[in-house]
Amino acid sequence: MASSMKSLVSDHSRYVESFRRFLDNSTEHQCMQQFMDEKLPGIIARIGDTKSEIKILSIGGGAGEIDLHILSKVQAQYPGVSINNEVVEPSAEQITKYKELVAKTSNLENIKFTWHKETSSEYQNRMMEKKELQKWDFIHMIQMLYYVKDIPATLKFFHSLLATSAKILITVVSGTSSWNKLWKKYGSHLHRDELCQYVTSSDLMQMLDKMGIKYECYDLLSTMDISDCFIDGNENGDLLWDFLTETCNFSTTAPPDLKAEIMKDLQEPKFSVKKEGKVLFNNSLSFIVVEA
Repeated sequence: MASSMKSLVSDHSRYVESFRRFLDNSTEHQCMQQFMDEKLPGIIARIGDTKSEIKILSIGGGAGEIDLHILSKVQAQYPGVSINNEVVEPSAEQITKYKELVAKTSNLENIKFTWHKETSSEYQNRMMEKKELQKWDFIHMIQMLYYVKDIPATLKFFHSLLATSAKILITVVSGTSSWNKLWKKYGSHLHRDELCQYVTSSDLMQMLDKMGIKYECYDLLSTMDISDCFIDGNENGDLLWDFLTETCNFSTTAPPDLKAEIMKDLQEPKFSVKKEGKVLFNNSLSFIVVEA
């Protein structure tokens, strides 16, 4: 393996930019919004019953777009009820964007926002030092479990924070997605570090089964347009390559034979579909709803 290949997560600004390109070129957020519109109202139907305040914990809330979508559903279910929304997010840049979004969004009067600039494990350690653990009515962990060292311990901890009728919503890539195939085949050839790990809904369901925790899983199809990855020197394509491989400047630092092999695979039907001249990578998502 070329020693010049380094982890994408270690270069924060490049990671943020490649993630933005991923969102621009995929149906990730549309897929999440479809889930929030169609399924979430039923999931949160009981979380605030008989409560004067609904406590929501967002782990890895990012720039807040999905968080605000979730909050609007809770408001619709429980009009006028106070909501305490706490956000755990390690990136100062993302917190700033989240605060800007809140500032320009209307109808948030009954929501109190608090941001904690920390990782989920830092939050966990901070809470463990307290004598009394705060209970939550709804906890969501959207596309963040890849960045946790000990996933079963994390699941167990947050499950212990659920109040009566409370739920956790976890979003990760589906075991049926092409991410799973890509990681299984090429994971050992790509730059790995302890900052990020490969995990799909199949892995999570096995962990939850082992712990005897009740859950439901919903899969939704999502795609990512990777057509630019096949155009040499294309900036958008290069950033998408970084995102696909979790490797910084993959296009220019990867061994040519490795890149050629992945490039060939990505065009195969088991990874992508070709539609209207585009190459669409299977980015299907799983939404796992964990019961208290």
